[in-house]
Amino acid sequence: MKLAIRLLAPLALAVLLPGCGLHPLYADGGAGPVATTLSAIEVRPIGGQRGWLVRNALNDRLHRQGEASPRFRLEVELDDEITGFGVRQDNAISRERRTLRARYRLLDATTGSVLLDQSASADAGIDVAGSEYATAAAEQTALERLTETLADQIVARIATYAGRSAGK
Repeated sequence: MKLAIRLLAPLALAVLLPGCGLHPLYADGGAGPVATTLSAIEVRPIGGQRGWLVRNALNDRLHRQGEASPRFRLEVELDDEITGFGVRQDNAISRERRTLRARYRLLDATTGSVLLDQSASADAGIDVAGSEYATAAAEQTALERLTETLADQIVARIATYAGRSAGK
């Protein structure tokens, strides 16, 4: 009897799974509502090198098709901070944390109304080397990784919003 329950339990759960409301976010591929929403977003310019990196990472993920007038605008404000927290006996910093935060707003391009207003953040630890060049290179590498992570978070949240809006 216990063997039958063990065998039938996964089957029963598999039968109940469609009733829970889960469905693939990108169900119809490039023609689905999420993909078409993402490709209709124009990312506004963001100042500085950090902004350039984040904007390029977002554009890579959104697959904008060059539509003449975008349906949505994405505005992003960045905050970048490097904090030293590892201190050696000679009071020199041995470890840093770089934190990149973004406040982003998805706007309807025609009305200007705010559809989504959220924030995202990512951080990375950096070992401070004896060479200033090596430390600067490590900080730059951390920034490049953080911009990719931030772009992933932003696009995932916008895709979730688009999937929920399409279901209404």
